[in-house]
Amino acid sequence: MEISAASVTVSVAIAVVSWWVWRTLNWVWFKPKTLESYLRRQGLVGTPYTPLAGDSKRTFNMSMEARSKPINLTDDIIPRVLPFSLHMLKTYGRTFFTWRGHIPVITIMDPEQIKEVFNKIYDFQKPHTFPLGRLIATGLFSYDGDKWANHRRIINPAFHLEKIKNMVPAFHQTCSEVIGEWDKLVSDKGSSCEVDVWPWLMSMTADVISRTAFGSSYKEGQRIFELQAELAQLITLSVQTAFIPGYRFLPTKRNRRIKAAAREIQIILSGIINKRLRAREAGEAPSNDLLGILLESNLGQAKGNGMSTEDVMEECKLFYFAGQETTSVLLVWTMVLLSQHQDWQARAREEVKQVFGDKEPDTEGLNQLKVMTMIFYEVLRLYPPVNQLTRAIHKEMKLGDLTLPGGVQISLPILLVQRDTELWGKDAAEFKPERFQEGISKATKSQVSFFPFGWGPRICIGQNFALLEAKMAMALILHRFSLELSPSYVHAPYTVFTIHPQFGAHLILHKL
Repeated sequence: MEISAASVTVSVAIAVVSWWVWRTLNWVWFKPKTLESYLRRQGLVGTPYTPLAGDSKRTFNMSMEARSKPINLTDDIIPRVLPFSLHMLKTYGRTFFTWRGHIPVITIMDPEQIKEVFNKIYDFQKPHTFPLGRLIATGLFSYDGDKWANHRRIINPAFHLEKIKNMVPAFHQTCSEVIGEWDKLVSDKGSSCEVDVWPWLMSMTADVISRTAFGSSYKEGQRIFELQAELAQLITLSVQTAFIPGYRFLPTKRNRRIKAAAREIQIILSGIINKRLRAREAGEAPSNDLLGILLESNLGQAKGNGMSTEDVMEECKLFYFAGQETTSVLLVWTMVLLSQHQDWQARAREEVKQVFGDKEPDTEGLNQLKVMTMIFYEVLRLYPPVNQLTRAIHKEMKLGDLTLPGGVQISLPILLVQRDTELWGKDAAEFKPERFQEGISKATKSQVSFFPFGWGPRICIGQNFALLEAKMAMALILHRFSLELSPSYVHAPYTVFTIHPQFGAHLILHKL
Protein backbone atom coordinates (compact mmCIF):
# COMPACT_ATOMS: atom_id res chain seq x y z
CA MET A 1 0.00 0.00 0.00
CA GLU A 2 2.82 2.39 0.94
CA ILE A 3 4.68 1.60 -2.30
CA SER A 4 1.51 2.25 -4.26
CA ALA A 5 0.94 5.62 -2.52
CA ALA A 6 4.56 6.60 -3.15
CA SER A 7 4.20 5.65 -6.81
CA VAL A 8 1.08 7.80 -7.10
CA THR A 9 2.89 10.73 -5.45
CA VAL A 10 5.84 10.36 -7.83
CA SER A 11 3.51 10.09 -10.82
CA VAL A 12 1.61 13.21 -9.77
CA ALA A 13 4.87 15.10 -9.23
CA ILE A 14 6.15 14.03 -12.67
CA ALA A 15 2.84 15.07 -14.25
CA VAL A 16 2.93 18.51 -12.57
CA VAL A 17 6.57 19.09 -13.52
CA SER A 18 5.89 17.91 -17.09
CA TRP A 19 2.89 20.24 -17.33
CA TRP A 20 4.97 23.21 -16.13
CA VAL A 21 7.86 22.31 -18.46
CA TRP A 22 5.43 22.04 -21.39
CA ARG A 23 3.69 25.28 -20.48
CA THR A 24 7.01 27.12 -20.16
CA LEU A 25 8.33 25.71 -23.44
CA ASN A 26 5.07 26.61 -25.17
CA TRP A 27 5.23 30.19 -23.81
CA VAL A 28 8.94 30.68 -24.53
CA TRP A 29 9.28 28.81 -27.83
CA PHE A 30 6.44 26.86 -29.46
CA LYS A 31 3.73 29.53 -29.44
CA PRO A 32 6.01 32.38 -30.64
CA LYS A 33 7.42 30.15 -33.41
CA THR A 34 3.89 29.12 -34.45
CA LEU A 35 2.85 32.79 -34.63
CA GLU A 36 6.01 33.66 -36.57
CA SER A 37 5.28 30.90 -39.08
CA TYR A 38 1.67 32.11 -39.42
CA LEU A 39 2.81 35.69 -40.13
CA ARG A 40 5.41 34.63 -42.69
CA ARG A 41 2.78 32.55 -44.53
CA GLN A 42 0.76 35.78 -44.77
CA GLY A 43 3.68 37.34 -46.63
CA LEU A 44 4.73 39.46 -43.66
CA VAL A 45 8.44 40.03 -43.06
CA GLY A 46 10.35 40.74 -39.86
CA THR A 47 13.09 39.71 -37.49
CA PRO A 48 13.57 36.06 -36.46
CA TYR A 49 12.41 35.26 -32.94
CA THR A 50 15.01 35.29 -30.14
CA PRO A 51 13.72 33.37 -27.06
CA LEU A 52 12.44 35.60 -24.23
CA ALA A 53 14.38 38.73 -25.22
CA GLY A 54 12.84 39.24 -28.67
CA ASP A 55 14.26 42.47 -30.09
CA SER A 56 14.63 44.19 -26.68
CA LYS A 57 18.41 44.06 -26.53
CA ARG A 58 18.89 45.27 -30.09
CA THR A 59 16.38 48.10 -29.55
CA PHE A 60 18.14 49.11 -26.33
CA ASN A 61 21.62 49.10 -27.90
CA MET A 62 20.52 51.13 -30.93
CA SER A 63 18.69 53.63 -28.69
CA MET A 64 21.72 54.10 -26.45
CA GLU A 65 23.97 54.59 -29.48
CA ALA A 66 21.57 57.15 -31.02
CA ARG A 67 21.17 58.95 -27.69
CA SER A 68 24.94 59.32 -27.23
CA LYS A 69 25.23 62.21 -29.69
CA PRO A 70 23.04 65.25 -30.43
CA ILE A 71 21.74 66.19 -33.90
CA ASN A 72 21.35 69.36 -35.92
CA LEU A 73 18.06 71.25 -35.72
CA THR A 74 17.46 70.57 -39.41
CA ASP A 75 18.06 66.79 -39.04
CA ASP A 76 15.23 64.29 -38.99
CA ILE A 77 14.61 63.20 -35.38
CA ILE A 78 13.52 59.63 -36.27
CA PRO A 79 17.08 58.16 -36.33
CA ARG A 80 17.56 59.47 -32.77
CA VAL A 81 14.12 58.77 -31.29
CA LEU A 82 13.20 55.51 -33.06
CA PRO A 83 16.42 54.10 -34.53
CA PHE A 84 15.32 50.44 -34.48
CA SER A 85 11.94 51.17 -36.09
CA LEU A 86 13.66 53.23 -38.79
CA HIS A 87 16.12 50.39 -39.44
CA MET A 88 13.18 47.98 -39.81
CA LEU A 89 11.34 50.37 -42.15
CA LYS A 90 14.39 50.69 -44.41
CA THR A 91 15.09 46.94 -44.32
CA TYR A 92 11.59 45.44 -44.65
CA GLY A 93 9.28 48.18 -45.96
CA ARG A 94 6.14 49.79 -44.56
CA THR A 95 4.65 46.68 -42.90
CA PHE A 96 6.88 44.47 -40.77
CA PHE A 97 6.95 42.58 -37.48
CA THR A 98 9.31 42.78 -34.52
CA TRP A 99 9.34 41.09 -31.11
CA ARG A 100 8.40 42.60 -27.75
CA GLY A 101 9.74 39.73 -25.67
CA HIS A 102 7.80 36.67 -26.87
CA ILE A 103 5.03 38.72 -28.54
CA PRO A 104 5.17 39.56 -32.26
CA VAL A 105 4.32 43.22 -32.96
CA ILE A 106 3.21 44.17 -36.49
CA THR A 107 3.93 47.76 -37.50
CA ILE A 108 1.49 49.19 -40.05
CA MET A 109 1.70 52.52 -41.88
CA ASP A 110 -1.26 52.28 -44.26
CA PRO A 111 -3.85 54.97 -43.31
CA GLU A 112 -6.81 52.73 -44.19
CA GLN A 113 -5.55 49.93 -41.94
CA ILE A 114 -4.79 52.45 -39.17
CA LYS A 115 -8.34 53.81 -39.49
CA GLU A 116 -9.75 50.27 -39.21
CA VAL A 117 -7.73 49.57 -36.04
CA PHE A 118 -8.90 52.83 -34.42
CA ASN A 119 -12.56 52.28 -35.33
CA LYS A 120 -12.87 48.63 -34.25
CA ILE A 121 -12.20 49.25 -30.58
CA TYR A 122 -13.64 45.91 -29.42
CA ASP A 123 -11.50 43.91 -31.89
CA PHE A 124 -8.24 45.82 -31.51
CA GLN A 125 -7.86 46.39 -27.79
CA LYS A 126 -5.30 47.98 -25.50
CA PRO A 127 -2.52 45.51 -24.62
CA HIS A 128 -2.02 44.66 -20.97
CA THR A 129 0.01 47.51 -19.52
CA PHE A 130 3.66 46.78 -18.79
CA PRO A 131 3.56 45.93 -15.05
CA LEU A 132 5.79 48.81 -13.98
CA GLY A 133 3.91 51.21 -16.29
CA ARG A 134 0.76 50.58 -14.26
CA LEU A 135 2.46 52.24 -11.28
CA ILE A 136 2.36 55.61 -13.09
CA ALA A 137 -1.26 55.38 -14.26
CA THR A 138 -3.82 53.06 -15.80
CA GLY A 139 -7.26 54.65 -16.01
CA LEU A 140 -9.27 55.37 -19.16
CA PHE A 141 -6.20 55.23 -21.41
CA SER A 142 -5.62 51.52 -20.73
CA TYR A 143 -9.14 50.11 -20.28
CA ASP A 144 -11.21 48.21 -22.85
CA GLY A 145 -14.75 47.10 -23.51
CA ASP A 146 -17.54 47.88 -21.05
CA LYS A 147 -15.14 49.22 -18.40
CA TRP A 148 -13.74 51.76 -20.88
CA ALA A 149 -17.24 52.79 -22.04
CA ASN A 150 -18.47 53.17 -18.44
CA HIS A 151 -15.46 55.24 -17.32
CA ARG A 152 -15.61 57.41 -20.46
CA ARG A 153 -19.28 58.20 -19.73
CA ILE A 154 -18.53 59.13 -16.11
CA ILE A 155 -15.47 61.25 -16.99
CA ASN A 156 -16.96 63.07 -20.01
CA PRO A 157 -18.66 65.85 -17.96
CA ALA A 158 -15.28 66.94 -16.55
CA PHE A 159 -14.05 67.70 -20.09
CA HIS A 160 -17.09 69.43 -21.56
CA LEU A 161 -16.01 72.71 -23.15
CA GLU A 162 -18.16 74.68 -20.70
CA LYS A 163 -16.33 73.07 -17.76
CA ILE A 164 -12.92 73.71 -19.36
CA LYS A 165 -13.85 77.37 -19.86
CA ASN A 166 -14.21 77.66 -16.07
CA MET A 167 -10.61 76.49 -15.75
CA VAL A 168 -9.15 79.22 -18.01
CA PRO A 169 -8.57 81.59 -15.03
CA ALA A 170 -6.39 78.88 -13.44
CA PHE A 171 -4.48 78.55 -16.74
CA HIS A 172 -3.98 82.34 -16.74
CA GLN A 173 -2.91 82.58 -13.10
CA THR A 174 -0.30 79.82 -13.33
CA CYS A 175 1.15 80.90 -16.68
CA SER A 176 1.33 84.53 -15.52
CA GLU A 177 3.26 83.53 -12.40
CA VAL A 178 5.94 81.74 -14.46
CA ILE A 179 6.20 84.57 -17.00
CA GLY A 180 6.52 87.02 -14.09
CA GLU A 181 9.52 85.00 -12.86
CA TRP A 182 11.06 85.06 -16.34
CA ASP A 183 10.49 88.83 -16.41
CA LYS A 184 12.52 89.20 -13.20
CA LEU A 185 15.35 87.05 -14.58
CA VAL A 186 15.50 89.13 -17.77
CA SER A 187 15.26 92.45 -15.91
CA ASP A 188 18.18 91.46 -13.69
CA LYS A 189 20.31 91.00 -16.81
CA GLY A 190 19.02 94.08 -18.66
CA SER A 191 16.72 93.28 -21.57
CA SER A 192 17.79 89.74 -22.53
CA CYS A 193 18.59 86.56 -20.64
CA GLU A 194 19.31 82.89 -21.37
CA VAL A 195 16.77 80.58 -19.72
CA ASP A 196 16.40 76.81 -19.86
CA VAL A 197 12.63 76.92 -20.31
CA TRP A 198 12.09 73.13 -20.06
CA PRO A 199 12.05 72.74 -16.23
CA TRP A 200 9.90 75.89 -15.98
CA LEU A 201 7.37 74.50 -18.47
CA MET A 202 7.21 71.14 -16.66
CA SER A 203 6.61 72.92 -13.37
CA MET A 204 4.03 75.28 -14.91
CA THR A 205 1.95 72.53 -16.55
CA ALA A 206 2.12 70.46 -13.35
CA ASP A 207 0.84 73.48 -11.43
CA VAL A 208 -2.02 73.95 -13.92
CA ILE A 209 -3.07 70.32 -13.49
CA SER A 210 -2.71 70.63 -9.71
CA ARG A 211 -5.03 73.65 -9.61
CA THR A 212 -7.59 72.40 -12.13
CA ALA A 213 -7.66 68.80 -10.90
CA PHE A 214 -7.39 69.27 -7.15
CA GLY A 215 -8.32 72.91 -6.47
CA SER A 216 -7.37 73.83 -2.91
CA SER A 217 -5.29 70.64 -2.59
CA TYR A 218 -2.97 71.65 -5.40
CA LYS A 219 0.15 71.74 -3.21
CA GLU A 220 -0.35 68.04 -2.51
CA GLY A 221 -0.91 67.58 -6.23
CA GLN A 222 2.50 69.10 -6.94
CA ARG A 223 4.12 66.34 -4.90
CA ILE A 224 2.32 63.79 -7.11
CA PHE A 225 3.90 65.43 -10.16
CA GLU A 226 7.40 65.18 -8.68
CA LEU A 227 6.87 61.50 -7.88
CA GLN A 228 5.39 60.66 -11.29
CA ALA A 229 8.26 62.42 -13.09
CA GLU A 230 10.73 60.39 -11.02
CA LEU A 231 8.81 57.18 -11.70
CA ALA A 232 8.80 57.85 -15.46
CA GLN A 233 12.59 58.16 -15.47
CA LEU A 234 13.12 55.06 -13.32
CA ILE A 235 10.65 52.93 -15.28
CA THR A 236 12.15 53.98 -18.62
CA LEU A 237 15.50 52.65 -17.38
CA SER A 238 13.81 49.44 -16.19
CA VAL A 239 12.09 48.90 -19.55
CA GLN A 240 15.53 49.07 -21.18
CA THR A 241 16.66 46.11 -19.04
CA ALA A 242 13.44 44.15 -19.67
CA PHE A 243 15.41 41.61 -21.72
CA ILE A 244 16.81 40.28 -18.42
CA PRO A 245 14.03 37.90 -17.22
CA GLY A 246 12.76 38.69 -13.73
CA TYR A 247 14.91 41.81 -13.33
CA ARG A 248 12.01 43.92 -12.09
CA PHE A 249 11.51 41.55 -9.13
CA LEU A 250 15.06 41.92 -7.82
CA PRO A 251 15.40 44.12 -4.69
CA THR A 252 17.70 46.61 -6.42
CA LYS A 253 17.94 50.21 -5.25
CA ARG A 254 15.97 51.35 -8.33
CA ASN A 255 13.20 48.77 -7.88
CA ARG A 256 12.82 49.63 -4.19
CA ARG A 257 12.56 53.34 -5.05
CA ILE A 258 9.93 52.64 -7.73
CA LYS A 259 7.74 50.84 -5.18
CA ALA A 260 8.20 53.54 -2.53
CA ALA A 261 7.30 56.39 -4.95
CA ALA A 262 4.22 54.53 -6.21
CA ARG A 263 3.10 53.87 -2.63
CA GLU A 264 3.49 57.56 -1.70
CA ILE A 265 1.34 58.62 -4.70
CA GLN A 266 -1.40 56.22 -3.58
CA ILE A 267 -1.34 57.59 -0.02
CA ILE A 268 -1.55 61.25 -1.15
CA LEU A 269 -4.39 60.59 -3.61
CA SER A 270 -6.32 58.46 -1.17
CA GLY A 271 -6.13 61.31 1.37
CA ILE A 272 -7.33 63.95 -1.13
CA ILE A 273 -10.26 61.83 -2.37
CA ASN A 274 -11.43 60.73 1.09
CA LYS A 275 -11.27 64.33 2.30
CA ARG A 276 -13.56 65.34 -0.60
CA LEU A 277 -16.01 62.54 0.10
CA ARG A 278 -16.19 63.48 3.79
CA ALA A 279 -16.80 67.13 2.85
CA ARG A 280 -19.66 66.10 0.57
CA GLU A 281 -21.21 63.97 3.33
CA ALA A 282 -20.97 67.03 5.61
CA GLY A 283 -23.09 68.96 3.12
CA GLU A 284 -20.38 71.11 1.54
CA ALA A 285 -20.97 72.15 -2.09
CA PRO A 286 -19.01 70.07 -4.63
CA SER A 287 -15.85 71.69 -5.99
CA ASN A 288 -15.72 72.78 -9.62
CA ASP A 289 -12.30 71.24 -10.28
CA LEU A 290 -11.75 68.02 -12.26
CA LEU A 291 -11.83 65.82 -9.16
CA GLY A 292 -15.02 67.47 -7.88
CA ILE A 293 -16.79 67.08 -11.25
CA LEU A 294 -15.59 63.48 -11.53
CA LEU A 295 -16.80 62.55 -8.04
CA GLU A 296 -20.16 64.25 -8.63
CA SER A 297 -20.62 62.43 -11.94
CA ASN A 298 -19.59 59.13 -10.35
CA LEU A 299 -21.95 59.49 -7.38
CA GLY A 300 -24.79 60.12 -9.83
CA GLN A 301 -24.40 56.69 -11.45
CA ALA A 302 -26.83 53.86 -10.87
CA LYS A 303 -25.77 51.38 -8.20
CA GLY A 304 -23.06 49.06 -9.50
CA ASN A 305 -22.16 51.33 -12.44
CA GLY A 306 -19.93 53.78 -10.56
CA MET A 307 -16.19 53.74 -10.06
CA SER A 308 -14.48 52.51 -6.92
CA THR A 309 -12.15 54.79 -4.95
CA GLU A 310 -9.23 52.89 -6.53
CA ASP A 311 -10.67 53.59 -10.00
CA VAL A 312 -11.00 57.31 -9.19
CA MET A 313 -7.38 57.32 -7.99
CA GLU A 314 -6.20 55.78 -11.26
CA GLU A 315 -8.12 58.38 -13.28
CA CYS A 316 -6.54 61.16 -11.18
CA LYS A 317 -3.08 59.73 -11.79
CA LEU A 318 -3.84 59.65 -15.52
CA PHE A 319 -5.16 63.27 -15.52
CA TYR A 320 -1.95 64.25 -13.88
CA PHE A 321 0.58 62.35 -15.95
CA ALA A 322 -1.04 62.63 -19.39
CA GLY A 323 -2.19 66.23 -18.91
CA GLN A 324 1.11 67.51 -17.64
CA GLU A 325 3.30 65.56 -20.07
CA THR A 326 1.32 66.39 -23.22
CA THR A 327 1.19 70.14 -22.65
CA SER A 328 4.77 70.62 -21.44
CA VAL A 329 6.11 68.67 -24.44
CA LEU A 330 3.92 70.61 -26.88
CA LEU A 331 5.04 73.94 -25.39
CA VAL A 332 8.76 73.19 -25.29
CA TRP A 333 8.96 72.09 -28.95
CA THR A 334 6.75 75.02 -29.98
CA MET A 335 9.15 77.45 -28.30
CA VAL A 336 12.19 75.75 -29.86
CA LEU A 337 10.68 75.75 -33.36
CA LEU A 338 9.45 79.35 -33.12
CA SER A 339 12.94 80.35 -31.98
CA GLN A 340 14.27 78.72 -35.14
CA HIS A 341 11.52 80.09 -37.43
CA GLN A 342 11.33 83.77 -36.60
CA ASP A 343 8.81 84.47 -39.41
CA TRP A 344 6.21 82.21 -37.80
CA GLN A 345 7.00 83.63 -34.36
CA ALA A 346 6.29 87.12 -35.71
CA ARG A 347 3.02 85.96 -37.32
CA ALA A 348 1.86 84.32 -34.11
CA ARG A 349 2.73 87.41 -32.04
CA GLU A 350 0.92 89.71 -34.48
CA GLU A 351 -2.19 87.52 -34.24
CA VAL A 352 -2.07 87.64 -30.41
CA LYS A 353 -1.85 91.46 -30.54
CA GLN A 354 -4.74 91.71 -33.02
CA VAL A 355 -7.02 89.44 -31.02
CA PHE A 356 -6.25 90.70 -27.50
CA GLY A 357 -4.55 94.09 -27.79
CA ASP A 358 -3.70 94.99 -24.18
CA LYS A 359 -6.47 92.79 -22.73
CA GLU A 360 -5.79 89.58 -20.85
CA PRO A 361 -6.39 86.42 -22.92
CA ASP A 362 -9.85 84.85 -22.50
CA THR A 363 -11.52 81.70 -23.84
CA GLU A 364 -13.31 83.39 -26.72
CA GLY A 365 -10.11 85.07 -27.93
CA LEU A 366 -7.99 81.93 -27.53
CA ASN A 367 -10.41 80.07 -29.82
CA GLN A 368 -9.83 82.74 -32.51
CA LEU A 369 -6.06 82.09 -32.72
CA LYS A 370 -5.92 80.42 -36.14
CA VAL A 371 -2.18 80.91 -36.79
CA MET A 372 -1.39 79.55 -33.33
CA THR A 373 -3.57 76.50 -34.02
CA MET A 374 -1.72 75.83 -37.30
CA ILE A 375 1.60 76.08 -35.47
CA PHE A 376 0.48 73.68 -32.72
CA TYR A 377 -0.76 71.11 -35.25
CA GLU A 378 2.57 71.25 -37.10
CA VAL A 379 4.52 70.88 -33.84
CA LEU A 380 2.31 67.91 -32.89
CA ARG A 381 2.96 66.40 -36.32
CA LEU A 382 6.75 66.72 -36.06
CA TYR A 383 7.09 66.12 -32.30
CA PRO A 384 4.08 64.05 -31.20
CA PRO A 385 4.22 63.58 -27.41
CA VAL A 386 3.82 59.79 -27.81
CA ASN A 387 5.71 58.24 -30.71
CA GLN A 388 3.58 55.11 -31.13
CA LEU A 389 0.37 53.41 -29.95
CA THR A 390 -0.16 49.66 -29.56
CA ARG A 391 -3.22 47.43 -29.88
CA ALA A 392 -3.63 43.72 -29.07
CA ILE A 393 -5.47 41.00 -31.01
CA HIS A 394 -7.03 38.24 -28.92
CA LYS A 395 -8.61 36.14 -31.71
CA GLU A 396 -8.06 35.67 -35.44
CA MET A 397 -8.88 38.95 -37.16
CA LYS A 398 -8.98 40.44 -40.66
CA LEU A 399 -7.13 43.71 -41.19
CA GLY A 400 -7.29 44.88 -44.79
CA ASP A 401 -5.84 42.00 -46.84
CA LEU A 402 -4.20 40.42 -43.80
CA THR A 403 -5.53 37.67 -41.57
CA LEU A 404 -3.86 37.98 -38.18
CA PRO A 405 -3.83 35.41 -35.36
CA GLY A 406 -4.75 36.00 -31.74
CA GLY A 407 -1.70 36.68 -29.61
CA VAL A 408 -0.08 39.34 -31.80
CA GLN A 409 -0.01 43.11 -31.33
CA ILE A 410 -0.33 46.01 -33.78
CA SER A 411 1.93 49.07 -33.58
CA LEU A 412 0.64 52.39 -34.95
CA PRO A 413 3.88 54.40 -35.32
CA ILE A 414 2.69 58.00 -34.92
CA LEU A 415 6.12 59.53 -35.52
CA LEU A 416 6.89 57.43 -38.62
CA VAL A 417 3.48 58.09 -40.18
CA GLN A 418 3.42 61.83 -39.45
CA ARG A 419 6.87 62.31 -41.01
CA ASP A 420 6.29 59.91 -43.93
CA THR A 421 7.21 61.45 -47.30
CA GLU A 422 4.71 59.20 -49.13
CA LEU A 423 1.86 60.67 -47.07
CA TRP A 424 3.11 64.23 -46.47
CA GLY A 425 5.40 64.95 -49.43
CA LYS A 426 9.14 65.44 -49.80
CA ASP A 427 9.08 68.27 -47.25
CA ALA A 428 7.58 66.01 -44.54
CA ALA A 429 10.47 66.69 -42.12
CA GLU A 430 10.19 70.49 -42.52
CA PHE A 431 8.29 72.90 -40.25
CA LYS A 432 5.47 74.25 -42.42
CA PRO A 433 2.38 75.22 -40.40
CA GLU A 434 0.67 76.41 -43.61
CA ARG A 435 -0.13 72.72 -44.25
CA PHE A 436 -2.97 73.16 -41.74
CA GLN A 437 -4.31 76.45 -43.12
CA GLU A 438 -7.55 74.75 -44.19
CA GLY A 439 -7.73 72.33 -41.27
CA ILE A 440 -6.63 68.78 -40.52
CA SER A 441 -8.86 67.04 -43.07
CA LYS A 442 -7.42 69.04 -45.97
CA ALA A 443 -3.84 68.66 -44.71
CA THR A 444 -4.19 64.87 -44.46
CA LYS A 445 -6.30 64.51 -47.66
CA SER A 446 -8.92 62.94 -45.37
CA GLN A 447 -6.57 60.08 -44.48
CA VAL A 448 -5.68 58.91 -40.97
CA SER A 449 -2.11 60.20 -41.16
CA PHE A 450 -2.25 62.71 -38.26
CA PHE A 451 -3.16 61.27 -34.86
CA PRO A 452 -1.06 62.79 -32.04
CA PHE A 453 -4.08 62.40 -29.70
CA GLY A 454 -5.18 59.08 -31.17
CA TRP A 455 -8.22 58.89 -33.46
CA GLY A 456 -11.78 57.57 -33.59
CA PRO A 457 -13.95 56.66 -30.58
CA ARG A 458 -10.93 56.52 -28.26
CA ILE A 459 -9.45 59.91 -29.20
CA CYS A 460 -7.86 61.60 -26.17
CA ILE A 461 -10.56 63.05 -23.93
CA GLY A 462 -8.22 65.83 -22.74
CA GLN A 463 -7.07 67.28 -26.07
CA ASN A 464 -9.21 70.45 -25.83
CA PHE A 465 -7.90 71.03 -22.31
CA ALA A 466 -4.27 70.65 -23.46
CA LEU A 467 -4.64 72.91 -26.52
CA LEU A 468 -6.46 75.66 -24.62
CA GLU A 469 -3.83 75.63 -21.87
CA ALA A 470 -1.03 75.74 -24.48
CA LYS A 471 -2.70 78.66 -26.28
CA MET A 472 -2.95 80.60 -23.03
CA ALA A 473 0.74 80.01 -22.26
CA MET A 474 1.99 80.96 -25.74
CA ALA A 475 -0.27 84.03 -25.96
CA LEU A 476 1.19 85.36 -22.70
CA ILE A 477 4.78 84.42 -23.62
CA LEU A 478 4.69 86.01 -27.11
CA HIS A 479 3.08 89.16 -25.74
CA ARG A 480 5.99 89.64 -23.29
CA PHE A 481 9.06 88.17 -25.03
CA SER A 482 10.68 87.39 -28.33
CA LEU A 483 12.44 84.03 -28.43
CA GLU A 484 15.82 83.07 -29.86
CA LEU A 485 17.84 79.86 -29.66
CA SER A 486 20.82 80.18 -27.34
CA PRO A 487 24.27 79.21 -28.69
CA SER A 488 24.30 76.68 -25.83
CA TYR A 489 21.10 74.97 -27.06
CA VAL A 490 21.72 71.29 -27.90
CA HIS A 491 19.12 69.56 -30.07
CA ALA A 492 18.64 66.10 -28.60
CA PRO A 493 15.02 64.81 -28.54
CA TYR A 494 14.67 61.45 -26.78
CA THR A 495 11.89 59.34 -25.28
CA VAL A 496 10.89 59.24 -21.62
CA PHE A 497 7.32 58.00 -22.26
CA THR A 498 6.99 61.24 -24.27
CA ILE A 499 9.57 63.08 -26.43
CA HIS A 500 11.71 65.27 -24.14
CA PRO A 501 14.68 67.55 -24.86
CA GLN A 502 17.56 65.54 -23.38
CA PHE A 503 19.68 68.56 -22.45
CA GLY A 504 16.90 71.05 -21.79
CA ALA A 505 15.78 73.95 -23.98
CA HIS A 506 18.15 76.90 -23.59
CA LEU A 507 16.58 79.96 -25.20
CA ILE A 508 17.37 83.66 -25.07
CA LEU A 509 14.33 85.66 -23.94
CA HIS A 510 14.25 89.28 -25.17
CA LYS A 511 11.89 91.57 -23.29
CA LEU A 512 9.44 93.42 -25.56
